[in-house]
Amino acid sequence: MLKVKSHGVVAFQRLVAVVLLSLIEGSLALLAQTPPKKAEPQQGRGGVSTGTPVNYASRRTVGITDPKAPVVFEDVTDKTTIANFKHRSGSRQKDYIFETPSGGVAMFDFDIDLNNLPPSPTDAGKAGGVGQNFCQFRGVPVMCGPRGLPGEGDTLYRQKSDGGFEDVSAKAGVNDPQKYYGFASAFVHVDEDKLLDLIVVNDSTPKQLYINKGNGTFEEVGYPSGVALNENGREQAGMGLAVGDYNNDGRVDFHITNFSDDSNVLYHNDGDGNFTDITFQAGLGEVTIPFLGWGTSFFDFDNDCWLDLFVANGHVYPTVDVNQWGTSFAQQPLLFRNLKNGKFERVGAAPGSALAQAWPARGLAIGDLDGDGRQDVVLNNIDSKPAILRNVSALSNHWLDIRLVGDVAKKSPRDAIASIAYLTTGKVRQRQDVVSGAVYCSQNDMTLHFGLGAATKVDKLEILWPDGTWETIDVPVVDTKLKIIQGKGLSR
Repeated sequence: MLKVKSHGVVAFQRLVAVVLLSLIEGSLALLAQTPPKKAEPQQGRGGVSTGTPVNYASRRTVGITDPKAPVVFEDVTDKTTIANFKHRSGSRQKDYIFETPSGGVAMFDFDIDLNNLPPSPTDAGKAGGVGQNFCQFRGVPVMCGPRGLPGEGDTLYRQKSDGGFEDVSAKAGVNDPQKYYGFASAFVHVDEDKLLDLIVVNDSTPKQLYINKGNGTFEEVGYPSGVALNENGREQAGMGLAVGDYNNDGRVDFHITNFSDDSNVLYHNDGDGNFTDITFQAGLGEVTIPFLGWGTSFFDFDNDCWLDLFVANGHVYPTVDVNQWGTSFAQQPLLFRNLKNGKFERVGAAPGSALAQAWPARGLAIGDLDGDGRQDVVLNNIDSKPAILRNVSALSNHWLDIRLVGDVAKKSPRDAIASIAYLTTGKVRQRQDVVSGAVYCSQNDMTLHFGLGAATKVDKLEILWPDGTWETIDVPVVDTKLKIIQGKGLSR
């Protein structure tokens, strides 16, 4: 179990927040990534990694609709029992950074020094406020962080035979002595050695990729692998993490969300532990710049055999609503359709549909809530009720859901985390991993969902279990959910 300490709540001297996570030319530039020779000094308070600020005459994150677009999702929140639920996270004006991460983060504190808080932006206009070291965003006073605030290391707990846990962070080499601002992480098979590796997404500091050496230790290869920085050699304000094989080449890729005035980033897995930032080539660059992304996930919303992409968005500074920065506090979610050629396109938002609505979203979870073979979406929104987005897209393609159950006697967890399923229909071989975590402080349904396109039968289904054994399963039907128990096959 990896514990990543969130940067967003260390404004107090001894305030602790814990996130428990139980998700060409460019290639030459990334492969050449090298860490700085010595640690660079932290910037002053208020720093966050973004791109070049640009002003706009209108907002680009709300009210963008396409009258010709079909309705893909509808908001059915008010038809459920959580219609009156409201998730509150601190003050409405968001004076301090620990008020902004919101859903999914467990916060606790002790021995708080209330006299050592960073300057509050609401004090900027008060008498005596002039001259204080206020944090700023685009010249406007805002809450401080993450840069300038103390970070925390990461913790890896190893389960002992008696059911307890022991801290093996330093021994395993994943304790993050640099104390980066951690946000999201996931254990996943990055290479083909059947050992679980680890990716950690950090805010305004380099991302970390730990390769499992098979002896209880990991090697951090963020820079040589190409995932530490973007294609321009810059740190980014990493928030959420999507893990999936979007181009069906048998290797997992990463999509990571970032701050506004910067794009999200798509890392293509080139094999041999190398990744390439292909964000703009894939069509995910320019369109995401005005958005501040949080939860993100690959999923096949239209069941065409190719993983699409969903992004939950919402700003952290309420003041963006009174400035001409082209962005907003509440923002529309983004849905990108996989074009099956290495590129994505934004799916238009039909007026009145869920994609046309704006929320101050943070957490994101995906699963088939109504059992109709289409993946639905749940958003956790700051200072608001959650949003349940029912997938109502045309049900023209076939699908298959698979629930895997591991055999603990074979050292496979019962929930089958770390299993991989390979499904073949015709010339397309899809890969789905059972992953815990990633996204952003959220958990997707661990049922593996495969879109089958026009195929009415599965040619081959192969399971790689956590203990390293393979199993081939005959699939009798499609358009249904199957339960597969390790060593016993289909469960009736």
